Amino acid sequence: MTPSDTALDLLSDLIARARKAGADAADGVLVEGISISHAQRLGQIEKLERSEGYDLGLRVLIGRKQAIVSSNDRSPAALTGLVERALDMARAVPEDPYCGLADPADIAREFPTLDSEDPVEPTAEVLIERARIAEEAARAVPGVTNSEGAEAGWGSSRVAIVASNGFAGNYGGSGHSVSVSVLAGTGTGMERDYDFSSAVYAEDLEPSELLGRQAGEKAVRRLNSRKVATCRVPVVYDPRVSSGLVRHLLGAISGPSITRKTSFLKEKLGQRIFPAAIRIIDDPHRRRGLRSKPFDGEGIANRRQALIEDGVLTTWLLDLASARQLGLRSTGHASRGTSSPPSPSPTNVYLEAGAVTPAELIADIKEGLYVTELMGQGINGVTGDYSRGASGFWIENGVITYPVSEITIAGNLNQMFAELSAANDLVFKSGVDAPTLRVDGMTIAGS
Repeated sequence: MTPSDTALDLLSDLIARARKAGADAADGVLVEGISISHAQRLGQIEKLERSEGYDLGLRVLIGRKQAIVSSNDRSPAALTGLVERALDMARAVPEDPYCGLADPADIAREFPTLDSEDPVEPTAEVLIERARIAEEAARAVPGVTNSEGAEAGWGSSRVAIVASNGFAGNYGGSGHSVSVSVLAGTGTGMERDYDFSSAVYAEDLEPSELLGRQAGEKAVRRLNSRKVATCRVPVVYDPRVSSGLVRHLLGAISGPSITRKTSFLKEKLGQRIFPAAIRIIDDPHRRRGLRSKPFDGEGIANRRQALIEDGVLTTWLLDLASARQLGLRSTGHASRGTSSPPSPSPTNVYLEAGAVTPAELIADIKEGLYVTELMGQGINGVTGDYSRGASGFWIENGVITYPVSEITIAGNLNQMFAELSAANDLVFKSGVDAPTLRVDGMTIAGS
């Protein structure tokens, strides 16, 4: 019997116990994970850790009352106590008219193959070597004077869900990562920069030497930064920060934001909010995707879908509770932990690549800002007002020139989305990804 079979059997037994003890319905989730993490600085190991975890969560429903308890003890006595505590809590809490399991007709019956698990667990020596190569390559760049260190890690997890509506399923995932951060210059003129790579399979990681060299070159390039005067110009977002604009969209179309009417997009479903050339995809079945999964946290079948199609907002991100509150159907976006109810969450989201190169995207900009780093969280989710600290490079006559820092970029996300255009350099790197993006008419607050 495989570990997956064991997890499903354990959860099935737990659900049967809960039903026998008085629950009208119940579901359970079991999460098992292993991770190894390494960090070094200036060639000296600072951390080498391995952790193994196990957690189990049980949700019981009595009428429209629900309660959730969790434990990392799977002994028979502990599971009996878990059921008792859950039922006691469910009897004491107020009713929730929107809670409940999925209709049996809506649960997933077939699971796609995702190729989301690298079968090879790296040794500690492999991780140490990845970090070492990255840091040494970064420190070898002329102008780099110090290091904040390099890290390498690996993790593997398995998730199993069983519910009294007939659903039972499990899936696994793995992830490798490498990052490095260094400083260039001296004294008060020092600058820091970094690079990283993450992937399901080790073979898909960017080479450590390349990451280190890129991190060092980025740090050196930021030296002798200037300030710029307050102005209104186009802003171009480097791919490592452009995904932030997509994340702001995801927060604004999440079911709870819509049900609470706290989103600046609450009245925009079915309307064009981006230019017609923009398309944003959520694909839970992307092979080797960092956030891929074959079903959602409530056992509902999920699918690839366009959140933005030809610039039009097509859907909210809904779990069962938010869908019921809005009088809609779940979109298969439920995410589930062991100690809290399901809530909506995206999977592998990306803004599709445009038709022009990054150089072509900025070619007609007389003056503008190329952003490589953002600071602060100055986003008003209710109004869409946007204000963040930034640094990067000044654009003059279509060319990226000198570094700039200590500035703030401001606008409103409604207008920013409407003015957005994309380059063709999309790379899947973090689970929420976007190519180089340009937004015209933003305010730069400088000196």
